[in-house]
Amino acid sequence: MNLQTTQAAEKKLLLQTYDRYPILLESGKGVHVRDSEGNEYLDLLSGIGVLGLGYSHPAITAAIVAQADRLLHTSNLFYHAGTADLALRLTEISGMDRVFFCNSGTEAWEAALKIARAHALRLRNEGKQIGTKFLALEHSFHGRSMGSVSTTHKALYREPFGPLIPTVEFVRFNDIEDLRAKFSDDVCGICIEAIQGEGGIHPVSQEFFAAARELCDSTGALLIADEIQCGFGRTGKWFGYQHYGILPDVTTLAKPLAGGLPIGATLCTEEVARAITPGMHGTTFGGGPLVIAVALAVIDTMQNEHLLAHIEEVGGYFLAELRKLQQKHAAIVDVRGKGLMVGAEIENATLAKDIAAQMLQRHIIINRTSETVLRFLPPYILEREHVDAAIHALDEILTSLTAYAGKAVAGEHIHG
Repeated sequence: MNLQTTQAAEKKLLLQTYDRYPILLESGKGVHVRDSEGNEYLDLLSGIGVLGLGYSHPAITAAIVAQADRLLHTSNLFYHAGTADLALRLTEISGMDRVFFCNSGTEAWEAALKIARAHALRLRNEGKQIGTKFLALEHSFHGRSMGSVSTTHKALYREPFGPLIPTVEFVRFNDIEDLRAKFSDDVCGICIEAIQGEGGIHPVSQEFFAAARELCDSTGALLIADEIQCGFGRTGKWFGYQHYGILPDVTTLAKPLAGGLPIGATLCTEEVARAITPGMHGTTFGGGPLVIAVALAVIDTMQNEHLLAHIEEVGGYFLAELRKLQQKHAAIVDVRGKGLMVGAEIENATLAKDIAAQMLQRHIIINRTSETVLRFLPPYILEREHVDAAIHALDEILTSLTAYAGKAVAGEHIHG
């Protein structure tokens, strides 16, 4: 099936939820992916932060083949060996005590919200004063399910599906005074991303994170950290919150955990886990043998190949090179991020859109987030040579586009 046939079939048969690029992908290796016409692309988006080990990594392939030959699925009425193994590995690297496995980031976040409500109910049953309200941050993104989208700020994601969960209030990003003003005994959880991904690659401040932790401690509310995009090595540490020295009560993982297979995980402390008993929550496919085996292979590979240090080193180089480009091109108004979670903010949305489109024409995949931010979420195996290729392309594109814009302005002035 070629691109045109596929486009026609999807237009007729699929719910139209995505505005796709006119490219039919067929295969990939390392940090590159190939389309149906044989064109190769440098992927600096990695399936929106999913393919941490890149395409066709031998450890992932081996894990899939070996596990598929043994056991693909069991219901959660039975044990299989991998679940406890992965849970142990995740608790060791996170500082948490217990894990719930599911299928996606939005399901992991949904479980986190339910845990917070159940925890608050247990505290009320013990005679403590605590409500059911959530505080989330402006520009946040936590997923597409009804609970997740209720704690997501952007109107486009929320308004078509209202009424949503009513007990959610949004706090101005990094505004400690606003956080303190909106916090009360009614709050059962504060929702936070160490680095907002969809919101424009904005790190939360140390002071704001610490204030959120202090407020939660004062009442028994839960500090809930969404690590779906910024977690599992993306920033050079296993979890984004580890840059702050602050431990949340609940955290969520998904995207790169199983190297491209669908998995989510909700982690919590022992104290919080007391609120959940058999039958209160569940999943059909979560924690299945195949995805668990692959996730274990991903962790082994990241540890054996010292990828956290590599992410920190190459990510630092990427940020430094983008900042050099910022000094050269006034159209870049800010560069920010940690590790291989990097954003370059462009002066306007039209220019940012043009840059992303021209990068794709040059066979380099990036995307925009928050309209004006060029987002880079490359595979963890990215090397400096790939960064250099991207910087060179960005430099040429910015030079060309800004020169054209200057001529257009000059032309308007002459003819005006």
